[in-house]
Amino acid sequence: MEQKPVLIAPSLLASDFLKLGEEAAMLNRSEADWFHLDVMDGRFVPNISFGLPVIAAIRKATQKTCDVHLMIEEPGKYAEDFQKAGADMLTVHYEACPHLHRNIQQIKKLGMKAGVALNPHTPVSLLENIIRDLDLVLIMSVNPGFGGQSFIEQTYHKIAQTRQLINDNNAHALIEVDGGINAANAGQLIQAGANVLVAGSAVFASPNPEETIRELKAAAVAGLGKM
Repeated sequence: MEQKPVLIAPSLLASDFLKLGEEAAMLNRSEADWFHLDVMDGRFVPNISFGLPVIAAIRKATQKTCDVHLMIEEPGKYAEDFQKAGADMLTVHYEACPHLHRNIQQIKKLGMKAGVALNPHTPVSLLENIIRDLDLVLIMSVNPGFGGQSFIEQTYHKIAQTRQLINDNNAHALIEVDGGINAANAGQLIQAGANVLVAGSAVFASPNPEETIRELKAAAVAGLGKM
């Protein structure tokens, strides 16, 4: 199966919240494809980020895809609220969903695209019976909860496993990778089979975020060309 185009999704968790409007405007000008929005509840992960009002405000500031990653317990309770806030893509964690099929169907019925995220220790094989229902598989390349962590090298193998699972099942899910991503590893991630690269600290801590996004996109496209 042919691999789909590569996308860059800067994570606003690493942005300056005092300048959120300016950060959104910068992403709109940039080569970024998606806005990646990390929601943490302090229960599923040991951190609290932002929630519905912030996402609703960001939705008003962009026409780009709002890619919402729920690192929360009981995501089914809030799926409709996130849809109303403006989420285009809603990703839940495998580890937080004992009734995952129900969660995915709920997201789709609400008109959003549905994704499932896997923590670093969670095997890709657990998605075998639901992969054809998914629009996105999010591979965590760090332990979720905090930005600025080091990339876990085993992720390359896990991406390749996910790509194989998708191809074997004639599925259409994109593979997203989140954690420790920069221009140095972007190309290799695409070569392994990824489609969407999430970058937080690498973008927003750089002197020129727009240029960093451009470099990430260029490195990712170059990786696609080496496949």
